Amino acid sequence: MTFFPEFHSTAKLRLSFAAACLAGTALVTPAMAQDAGQLPTVNVEASRLGTGIVGASTSVITAQDIARSPGQTIQDVLATIPGVQVQTLYGGVNGAGSVVDLRGFGAFATANTLVLINGRRLNDIDLAGVDLSTIPLQSIERIEVTRGNSGAVLYGDNAVGGVINIVTKTGANGKPITLRAEAGVGSFNQQSGNVSATVNSGPWSAAMFANGIKSDGYRINNALEQKNGMGEIRYSTPGFSAFFNLSADDQHLGLPGVRSVDPRINLNELITDRRGASTPRDYGDKQGVNATAGFTKSLWDGAELIVDGGVRKKDQQAGFFKQYYESYVDTTLTTWSITPRLSIKNAMFGLPSTILTGIDYYDATYDSNRSMFKGMAPIHVYDLKQQTLAGYWQQTISVLPTTDFSYGGRLQRTSLDARDTFNPAAPGAFGAQNIPLNTDETNHALHVGLDHRFNENFAVFARAARAFRTPNVDERLITGPAWDFTACNPFCPPIPQNFKIKTQTSYDLEAGIRIHGNGLDIQSSVYDMHLKNEIHYNPVDMYNYNLDPTHRYGTETSVALRISDTLRLRGGLAYTRAVFEEGPFAGKDVPLVSRLTGSFGVSWNVWQKYVVVDATLRAWSSRRMDNDQPNTQPTIPANATADLKISGEIDRFFWSVSVNNLFNAEYYDYAIASASWAGVFNAYPLPGRTYMVKAGVTF
Repeated sequence: MTFFPEFHSTAKLRLSFAAACLAGTALVTPAMAQDAGQLPTVNVEASRLGTGIVGASTSVITAQDIARSPGQTIQDVLATIPGVQVQTLYGGVNGAGSVVDLRGFGAFATANTLVLINGRRLNDIDLAGVDLSTIPLQSIERIEVTRGNSGAVLYGDNAVGGVINIVTKTGANGKPITLRAEAGVGSFNQQSGNVSATVNSGPWSAAMFANGIKSDGYRINNALEQKNGMGEIRYSTPGFSAFFNLSADDQHLGLPGVRSVDPRINLNELITDRRGASTPRDYGDKQGVNATAGFTKSLWDGAELIVDGGVRKKDQQAGFFKQYYESYVDTTLTTWSITPRLSIKNAMFGLPSTILTGIDYYDATYDSNRSMFKGMAPIHVYDLKQQTLAGYWQQTISVLPTTDFSYGGRLQRTSLDARDTFNPAAPGAFGAQNIPLNTDETNHALHVGLDHRFNENFAVFARAARAFRTPNVDERLITGPAWDFTACNPFCPPIPQNFKIKTQTSYDLEAGIRIHGNGLDIQSSVYDMHLKNEIHYNPVDMYNYNLDPTHRYGTETSVALRISDTLRLRGGLAYTRAVFEEGPFAGKDVPLVSRLTGSFGVSWNVWQKYVVVDATLRAWSSRRMDNDQPNTQPTIPANATADLKISGEIDRFFWSVSVNNLFNAEYYDYAIASASWAGVFNAYPLPGRTYMVKAGVTF
């Protein structure tokens, strides 16, 4: 097929937002984060609601780490963890729409990285992925990152690359009342503000977090306006606790499109018009509401019943205005869930044992209207309903005082009913009606892990696991070529889609070491992952399909060194290989995965809590562009960025000054290559040097 650079380069963007519609500056002051003059501790082992995942490679980012980070967003903070890569298509405004990739999944990172909040799934059944910018940064107590697919036993699909669990703060901090307010201004006319409050009275506590941001954005048609809020009421007694949590977000984001490079006509918009827009009117809006309630009841000594339930609603609207076609998408996605589980911590055969077992039920409804313009009759109306019911068991046994053994399994049944109503009389109607699909399938996940401590300073760990990922709504909507180009007489007839695509499976092996002592923390692991039926998108012919078997392997190492009570160094290095294992591209690199990534950071309390300095350097090697499975096109260049933050606190007042991309590197981390012409591609450039100044007060 002939390649039209601008049209096809927006295919991935449309899939991740429109088709998905189908379907820092620290916000905690140094004094709040730690005692005066003391640096935050480093955590290399993650905790989990219920039980940990023995044998897995884990990292924890605490509220203290977030407070000291020069990064402005959750994605910036996560990018310093070995094995984490980032893709940004929307100009990097507050991290809106930025994608976090665990272990090299490139274009489909969102579907292979599971995001939780307080142990509950945030991933929906569409391809939009979780927008981490909608979570107030100051509401986060810690972020637990478990790399690899073992999390699939406890949480289900999407956990192939790993799990990110965001644990939020509660009002149960012992203080009768706390208040905090902060405001900031920065580059591109950015204005931000956030407030938080906690209240405690006897067994009752409450917490509220809210923030807003407005920015013109780095590029033309890149403006962001966003508001987020989260509140919780909690009741706690020794044998019983209950909570109710409500969160909401509202976002408007301009979608500037691509910058084109075409040496055939001496065109390079990355140089001549880096901040321009190919789509000066495209936009995406979304509104979300999430309500969750639950309780924990002590049944007997060492046994707890934990019941959570909730509803999450996401509305999305997007408008796309091109030279030859226009389209409007209006989508509503509603998910109900209940996840009861039982935690039992008792001896078994005289050995300490922890069991976490439960049932997960999710009921998702997806309604999407597609029309030529807003307010016109829809051309397609997609109606999909998906229910998943799963049972799981995970047990950890201390077979020796120095050795923990873990095993677990999950059995999950997924039922899907998919329908498409096509209106050929609607303005701009094209295509064909999808063939209905009604299907049930059962999948399973397995995990076995081992952790052995030779002494208090040295330990080894290992695991083996199997996981799965069921196709999401967007992938099912487009499962083959839309037009029959072999039968154009004179027009090419449309080909009905059938919603069918195979479930992806993965098989992991991993082993590593942990070292702790004398101010030094090291974690290092090596892993090997084989995938069958990996789900992929063809951005030229614009449909989803299952890849030939793929192979991922690599190493990840994190190091932290506390030199003194006022100076700490930290760093990480990862080698990530993602290659096609069979088929016509056997041995070639999977696009959008850098082989080498690394970071180095310094935290220095220059003058107690009054002046503190934090700096982070991130670097990454080149990566193949999207759509370059043959590995014949130029690569996305290697690059590095440096971030610097100076902050401090005087009495109840705190301040910070941040400079991100200190050396003004001109870079991009996502691009899509032409399938027909060498050197022709489209890219999404990111900002150069930016500034942010913030100040606030606590009560």
